Amino acid sequence: MSFQSYLDNIEDKTGLTPRQFIDLATEKGFGPGTKAGEIVTWLAEDYGLGRGHAMALVHVITKGPQISAKHVGTGAAHSDPSDTLWLDGRATNPAG
Repeated sequence: MSFQSYLDNIEDKTGLTPRQFIDLATEKGFGPGTKAGEIVTWLAEDYGLGRGHAMALVHVITKGPQISAKHVGTGAAHSDPSDTLWLDGRATNPAG
């Protein structure tokens, strides 16, 4: 599953976009420098997210929408079409 697919699936499950999760995380004091375990625990307790999905959000909460180019266009299981993740919801993603 691509990184973007993880984020889209989280939106399907919770009704919240990645951008909304970033805002909620900021309200809780989470951001760059926050340990992954703190965010994973919060996402599991409040939203029922498993570790894989939570780790996708940990990345965007702590590092932003950029991902490593090594995951772009490889055709592998975790390949994404772009090195920038779309955070504003599946319905508004220009890439489809």
